[in-house]
Amino acid sequence: MSLISQFEKREDVLLVRLIGELDHHEAEKLKEEWKHQLQDTSIKHVVINLEKLAFMDSSGLGVFLGRYKEVKQLNGEMVVCAYNASVKRLFELSGLFKLVRTANNEDAALERLGVAS
Repeated sequence: MSLISQFEKREDVLLVRLIGELDHHEAEKLKEEWKHQLQDTSIKHVVINLEKLAFMDSSGLGVFLGRYKEVKQLNGEMVVCAYNASVKRLFELSGLFKLVRTANNEDAALERLGVAS
C-alpha cells in the first residue's frame, strides 16, 4: 500500500491528512509535497491528521521533524491528531511528543490553534 497525502488550507493552518503507509519509499515524496505547501506565506501552523495512517517507520519521523523546524521558524505550532497506538509509540520513543502538541481529532486540533472548524 502506498501513501496518499491530502493538504487543505484553513485560515493560517495547513491540514495534512495521511492515508496508507509512510515508509522510506514515500517519505521523500511527502517531504517535497509538504515543503511546497509551506511556501504559501499565509500558512503559520500545521495540523497532521494520522487517523488513516496504517503504518509509519522512522523515516516518517524525519519528515515530521523537518517540517516542525520550518513551522517553528514561522513562529507557528504543529499539532498531531488521531494517531494509532504504533504511531504513538514511535512518537513517544523519539521524543517528538515533547515538541508537538496533540489532540484527539482534527476539530480539537484546529480549536487549539484558534481556528473554527
